[in-house]
Amino acid sequence: MKTKDKIIHAALGLFNECGERNVTTNHIAAHLGISPGNLYYHFRNKEDIIDSIFDQYVNYLADNFQPHSEGDVTLEVMMRYLDSMFETMWRFRFLYYSLPSLLSRDPNLHKKYLKFQEISAQREVDLLFSLQKNNVVNIQMEDLDELANSIKVVLVSWVSYRTTISKDAKVYKTDIYRGILKTLFMMKPYFTEQALVDYQHMREYYLRLATAETVVPDINGELF
Repeated sequence: MKTKDKIIHAALGLFNECGERNVTTNHIAAHLGISPGNLYYHFRNKEDIIDSIFDQYVNYLADNFQPHSEGDVTLEVMMRYLDSMFETMWRFRFLYYSLPSLLSRDPNLHKKYLKFQEISAQREVDLLFSLQKNNVVNIQMEDLDELANSIKVVLVSWVSYRTTISKDAKVYKTDIYRGILKTLFMMKPYFTEQALVDYQHMREYYLRLATAETVVPDINGELF
């Protein structure tokens, strides 16, 4: 990786593990074994690094959450969506529990976030519509927006909620999987009869992951 990419990668790991407010640019430089001056050659300040991480977050969502347009929406397709949802929440978890603070401190980031929300809101409705078109769910058209928004509210606030009730103020992979289960539960009333079998398979699969023994993540978000 180039030095700039290494800085972003290291910062993301440190923010996730230690909390963004507890990490300075000096901590990031020391973690990488480079001088603060080298870091400042690539980034003006910590906010500049966070801005780059947010861009990665937006690009990841754009790449992984597009309406399914080829073939049937199978169990495999639905689980791929859910796995991508999990991966997003885990990989960028510090954004989820620090979002209000980050946006209040950086007006430019706030503008980018609001613009991103406009795009993502339509994408979420399109995803539900693709499930509707493939007879996976049966939702009144006037309820699509409301259901998509309700799911988003749960997912955006879930990491913060789990952090507040955690004894060590940390979130683990099992916590994220519980959030995936909440999303599935919210959608259960809308699954068609023929898709309920797939719903049950998904519920059982993610329930096993959510109740697995918690393993402490390392500094890069991987498991020992």
